Amino acid sequence: MNKLKIGAILLLAVINTGFSQTKPKERFSNEIDFSNAPKRVNNVSPLSDQANKKNWVLSDKMSDEFDSKRLDTRKWHPNNPGWKGRKPTFFHGSNVSLKDDELVFKINQHSKHEELPEGYTHTAGFIKSKQKVLYGYFEAEMKLMDDTWVSGFWACLGTRDWWTEIDFCENSPATKNQQNDLNSNIHVFRSPDEYGGVKKHFSRNNKYKVPFNLLEDYHVWGIEWDEDYIRFYIDGVLFREAENTHWYQPLEINFNNESNKWFGALPSDKSKLDQEFRVKYFRYWSKGKRLKRQSKKYAEDYLGIK
Repeated sequence: MNKLKIGAILLLAVINTGFSQTKPKERFSNEIDFSNAPKRVNNVSPLSDQANKKNWVLSDKMSDEFDSKRLDTRKWHPNNPGWKGRKPTFFHGSNVSLKDDELVFKINQHSKHEELPEGYTHTAGFIKSKQKVLYGYFEAEMKLMDDTWVSGFWACLGTRDWWTEIDFCENSPATKNQQNDLNSNIHVFRSPDEYGGVKKHFSRNNKYKVPFNLLEDYHVWGIEWDEDYIRFYIDGVLFREAENTHWYQPLEINFNNESNKWFGALPSDKSKLDQEFRVKYFRYWSKGKRLKRQSKKYAEDYLGIK
């Protein structure tokens, strides 16, 4: 194989990785106040906007209640089709399942007789949306892994000229001294000249403190993304508002568990391989009337609302 062809293959591999270079902040930005956290009164609107003052329209094409026996492969790739994992953890479809009406990610469910690629010692799970989406409100209720693995819910797309990422949830609360850490990360790896002309990766990362152990219960992560701002919510509480300066690219939605040296989340002899990352649902809302009919049907079929 000639050098030109090898170079092209390597370039495509880099483009399709979805590799996240997050290094969490060492210090907290501030502690989040939950004294006025909203109460859930309906499932049709985002938790942070239960009165739906912003006219969100629930999308059945993207949303998933994970209440079937098998993953809906019309909506999701059952593994990452491009990125095989951050060593020493390899993404493997055996680690993703639906159980008790939830999406479940495990560790090392692959066959013990299966030989992993060089440099990989463990396997984890990954699903990626087949549809790309630009702007809207994204929400998932999740219970993170009770061991030193990162639980992830994020959006990303890498192409030759444009590669951006928004990390909705990227946390490892079972790793030493991180039980109260809430990381918030956004990345630009490259962008076209008309959208900032970024040639070198940069990120805008913050770390917040929550007044509870983040892994002890389910929590709701929400993201509001539009042309002007990216707003981050947990349990309906706004904790960060970042100006949108480069994130104008349609992105794919990802859920995964993985190792990550920057978080100190690496497997060891003490790793508890029986722990799970669980997702109750993923819901996506757009603005406007375009999906009104589909939204009503989704609410009736999956949320029990007439």
